[in-house]
Amino acid sequence: MAPYHIRKYQESDRKRVLGLFSQGMAEHVPATFRHTLKLPPTLVLLLGGPLAVFPVSGSWLSALVASLTLLTTLWFLAKYSWTQHTVKALQTDLSDITKYYFSERGSCFWVVESEGQVVGTVGALPVEEPTLQKKQVELLRLSVALEHRGQGIAKALVRTVLQFARDQGYSEVVLNTTIMQSPALAIYHSMGFQETHQSFAFQSFRLMAIPLIHFIYHLPSAQVSPAPGQGGGP
Repeated sequence: MAPYHIRKYQESDRKRVLGLFSQGMAEHVPATFRHTLKLPPTLVLLLGGPLAVFPVSGSWLSALVASLTLLTTLWFLAKYSWTQHTVKALQTDLSDITKYYFSERGSCFWVVESEGQVVGTVGALPVEEPTLQKKQVELLRLSVALEHRGQGIAKALVRTVLQFARDQGYSEVVLNTTIMQSPALAIYHSMGFQETHQSFAFQSFRLMAIPLIHFIYHLPSAQVSPAPGQGGGP
């Protein structure tokens, strides 16, 4: 296992960071396609479609074409959904990482470097919700290059965000991920994150029954009572 170290993002990292993110999103397309194939409505269409087409057309070739058309449509839907997710990120915080993550105190973006190459990323942005009673920061863009996974890098990045949150006086760390990202789910559960609710990022994800799972981590330091004479607010 090659040694690695975590450092703050620099503009010279931009191309590699965007490449890592886009590659990571593209990796989810095959798993999403397989997930969609297992859904009851899909199975009904795959099995019943040819049987419905054959009596009308009198041709098994037409029935086969109908099945292939459905499979192609499902693959396109899976690819479109993750492309949509990627484009949204590239148009928001990843469009200018320095601006979004380094303009104000309380946010940051880190990369993992191994043998002179960026192999992982993670970011932290404050949650700006006026109704929140506690100060929250959101963990974003956790990604590790495929060939460097299984080395504890993702956990090290999560720990970096947790320590940053403590140092910045946050009470909670929040994040979201999808059911397709099972390794990430396992990491968050193992590190003490708790599921809060589910939602759908896009209508296409709803159609494929792929919810976003929202997590929260309550920082232990936030549960300590303030010393006498000190305010309890953030």
